[in-house]
Amino acid sequence: MTVVSAFLVPGNPLPCLKPDALVWGRLASAMQRAGRALAASRPDAVLVYSTQWYAVLDEQWLTRPRSQGIHVDENWYEYGDMPYDIHADVELAYACVANSPKQGVHARGINYDHFPIDSGTISACTLLGIGTQRLPLVVAANNLYHDAATTEKLAAMAVQCAAEQDKRLAVVGIGGLSGSLFRTELDPQTDRIATASDEDWNQKILRLIEAADVTQLRQVIPEFSREARADMGFKHFHWVLGALRGRFMGARVHGYGPIYGSGAAVIEFTL
Repeated sequence: MTVVSAFLVPGNPLPCLKPDALVWGRLASAMQRAGRALAASRPDAVLVYSTQWYAVLDEQWLTRPRSQGIHVDENWYEYGDMPYDIHADVELAYACVANSPKQGVHARGINYDHFPIDSGTISACTLLGIGTQRLPLVVAANNLYHDAATTEKLAAMAVQCAAEQDKRLAVVGIGGLSGSLFRTELDPQTDRIATASDEDWNQKILRLIEAADVTQLRQVIPEFSREARADMGFKHFHWVLGALRGRFMGARVHGYGPIYGSGAAVIEFTL
């Protein structure tokens, strides 16, 4: 089996930047538990899709062998810096670049010194322990013009490329649930989901994922995206779903809670 583990994790960096805030700390701990499960699956590489790495022309894949630096989040800079040290599976990334046109998608590799790695990828690598383990990544951008079906096709293509290279993959979709954020300063200790409607939607989506009800999920995600402002139309879930060929047995929610009013969950899929 090429895909040996799969996860959805938050993209907002606050659990990484300020884990001493109770609700954010619980999410950080949940991500660390998920990271131990990821490591136990013994992947050769980690296939990553973050809603925060935006692309508008081509599908972009990280092909720089090693990316290092200090990142400052554009929204949460007052909470501190985010050091990163990311290794890429260059062979697999270039295979994805070469095979993307077969899915009708132009693609290119990104290999620039100090290329701006996004906060979601950095925080996920940190809290999941990917950087510590020196696991190589295959990182795909979120093309803003790609719909759910295209996103799934690209993920499935990446898994096929890994299979051809006889590599085991962990798959990580990075992004949130409901997307409403508080617009005024908030005491982190009193954070909560912004609206009761958002809470209801988040719980509905989590129950459907736990039940592996893919048919119902496909039906309700468009409405969830409209009504709860789901992060990027919940494309990070479609990325994982594409990598799993549309099938999984269930899921474990390691953690769920608010991040400045938005919804966030740490989910491990049962394969």
